[in-house]
Amino acid sequence: MKAVRLAAVGLGLLLSGCQMVGPDYHLPKDAALQRSDLQGELAGEGANVVSAPVPSDWWKLYQDPTLNELVREAMASNTNLRVAAANLARARAQIEQAESAGGWSASVKAGAQRIQESGEAFLLADKVPVANVGDLGISTSYQFDLWGTLKRGIEAAQANADATQAAADTARITVVADVVRAYVQVCAANEELGIANESLKLQAQTTALTQRLRDAGRGDETQVTRSETQVKSLRAQLPRYEAERQAGLFRLSMLLAKPLDQLPAHVATCAELPHIAQLLPVGDGATLLKRRPDVRQAERHLAAATAEIGVATGSLYPDISIGASIGTVGMIDNLGKPAANRWGFGPLLSWTIPTNGSRARIREAEAATQGALATFDGVVLNAVRETQTSLVQYTAALQRRDALAEADASAKTAADQTHQFFSAGRESFLSDLQATRTYTDVRAQLAAANTQVAMSQIDLFLALGGGWESGRVQPSNTAEP
Repeated sequence: MKAVRLAAVGLGLLLSGCQMVGPDYHLPKDAALQRSDLQGELAGEGANVVSAPVPSDWWKLYQDPTLNELVREAMASNTNLRVAAANLARARAQIEQAESAGGWSASVKAGAQRIQESGEAFLLADKVPVANVGDLGISTSYQFDLWGTLKRGIEAAQANADATQAAADTARITVVADVVRAYVQVCAANEELGIANESLKLQAQTTALTQRLRDAGRGDETQVTRSETQVKSLRAQLPRYEAERQAGLFRLSMLLAKPLDQLPAHVATCAELPHIAQLLPVGDGATLLKRRPDVRQAERHLAAATAEIGVATGSLYPDISIGASIGTVGMIDNLGKPAANRWGFGPLLSWTIPTNGSRARIREAEAATQGALATFDGVVLNAVRETQTSLVQYTAALQRRDALAEADASAKTAADQTHQFFSAGRESFLSDLQATRTYTDVRAQLAAANTQVAMSQIDLFLALGGGWESGRVQPSNTAEP
């Protein structure tokens, strides 16, 4: 009993002096996320955006029911999101493993065998009789986390799980952007195909008129040949639009994990680009950095790396546990009798002298933390750069589209007037052909510019990092960057 009391007193002294190994995590003061110049307005004057909160379901700004249905189905069946969900489940299981380390553990043992023991092993000269021997026992122990090593392991597992959740959020916004982009591609291809067919029809009419003028003696065969060449050139553009349409449909099929014939109705026949009839809401730099999942993922990796320093430092200290066991060992007929029973209770100290690279592992963990901080800073800076670049490109696309719209109106007027003069014999065929070709080219450029505006909108929303919040509650124990 005296030995037990001494063990208890010694254990109490150890417990009273325990402390957490390794540094406590906090966001470094010199981290790029703390820079004031990254917290302000994202867009300047004339950017065609507004500093309003970015909606969670930004694709609903298009007010297109078909697009909404495509996104909903992709969220339910996309293979990338299924992989992300599996990774998140694995990360949460790793938290449970870390939480179950240390503390109480128990084991039960039962065995029976017919055995011939060695007589000399028991210092006997004679042969030991063959016997039926049984062994029944129950043991339990409690490992104390005196230095906080296990707690640091839990912190690292939790931070890694938060980072995995952020990666799943990144996958979600990427899938949404890809779905919207593929849908826009289908609609744009159909719209541009319609414009190309109209241009082809217009040029065919010009060719027919040229042939009549030739037959009436007011033109020659060269004019007819040139007009027919223009018809063939326009017709050659049609397969390209059909290929782009099919490529968009194939991409939607992959994103939704469905065959083409099971895509929502009206997708394949969409012939008008979805558009947002308002200024795009972009928020500010501070909300951008809180919203972007990749920023949160990098910050959580930094927290996990910091906790790993404590895990590595804990290997310098001994493991201390206290345990108890009870059992019965002996002849099967004597199991449970006083002569065969046994029990034990007491503390256990296990210490591996730190000469096996433990200090090098600490330095390794510290270096990994510095690398995680540098990565975190790079992600923050890249998030702002991506957003500002997307804003500039979106503004430029709008300006180009508006300029082409004005050019389109002028080209149409010029083509109509020139054609009237040509029909009246006041302009040459070449002038009429050139005016028609100019109008056709401008119409095609305007259609492509409208497509570029739509794609730039998608790139901007992807850079803003919106779209992962809907349908998910952020864990309350996730540290805010």
